Amino acid sequence: MGGEPVQHECIPQAILGMDVICQAKSGMGKTAVFVLSTLQQIEPVAGQVAALVLCHTRELAYQICHEFERFSTYLPDIKVAVFYGGVNIKTHKDLLKNECPHIVVGTPGRILGLARDKDLSLKSVRHFILDECDKMLESLDMRRDVQEIFKLTPHDKQVMMFSATLSKEIRPVCKRFMQDPMEIYVDDEAKLTLHGLVQHYIKLSEVEKNRKLNDLLDALDFNQVVIFVKSVSRAAELNKLLVECNFPSICIHSGMSQEERLTRYKGFKEGHKRILVATDLVGRGIDIERVNIVINYDMPDSADTYLHRVGRAGRFGTKGLAITFVASAPDSNVLNQVQERFEVDIKELPEQIDTTTYMPS
Repeated sequence: MGGEPVQHECIPQAILGMDVICQAKSGMGKTAVFVLSTLQQIEPVAGQVAALVLCHTRELAYQICHEFERFSTYLPDIKVAVFYGGVNIKTHKDLLKNECPHIVVGTPGRILGLARDKDLSLKSVRHFILDECDKMLESLDMRRDVQEIFKLTPHDKQVMMFSATLSKEIRPVCKRFMQDPMEIYVDDEAKLTLHGLVQHYIKLSEVEKNRKLNDLLDALDFNQVVIFVKSVSRAAELNKLLVECNFPSICIHSGMSQEERLTRYKGFKEGHKRILVATDLVGRGIDIERVNIVINYDMPDSADTYLHRVGRAGRFGTKGLAITFVASAPDSNVLNQVQERFEVDIKELPEQIDTTTYMPS
């Protein structure tokens, strides 16, 4: 399994209760590090929250909660719950009153709301975890919320932070929350590119994109494919077009209700549809095992976003294919940034592509 180096490095220290900052690429099993080390240390006490995990999107919170449930199958006494906005807050307040979880996963806004209203007590939190910590600490609003939540937890607790991309600027911000943390950086950015992932680009004009996408979906073998676009309206339009062409497609974007997004996400994860059209909402941290092709229908806005998007394919050391449409000078610039930063040579898509390079054998 591709996640081993991170887990070998992190888990022994994390289980001892040390503070940890860990940066390693997508699909390397970072979630398992904090899930396993937290479960290993918790002694559940009725009515007390022992661990708090914060993350920046509802989808990621939902997924992390699911991982805790999966790993705690044999720990029937441990209760996990997830809290985020878009759900009636009364539902959450009732749950906390009647079925108080030992592990709380959530987004900062909702967690802070529940804590301010005294429905969620953080006095007994022993493990404080930020996933995709750079995304939370770069946004000033979210950082303020995280700091306020942090102050409501005890001094003597373990703090763990994880991300695939941690800039030099954000590291000192992370450390302010910690005492002498163990730092694990896969610092050589060239190592961040994903092994087993074949990457290509196609030069074309904006009006040629739909035709080309149709041809690709006909020609390529895939288990599941994620197609990234730059806006909500484009996600909806492209999905409609694909459905009209009889492709098994659905879309997920921030213009939908939370419930609708999760229903679709679950449906795709369970394999009911094979094509997902998405905005960058799905670009970070979302883990779907069967995805082996990512298509950047619209070029991402930065090398970081590119890394997070293509990390959806070829996770855990499996094979995958990433194809990026380049339709303008700014698109070419981002592609050049990606190649320089990750020391990778992305070639034009050949006429014939060898299926064995991106399909699991």
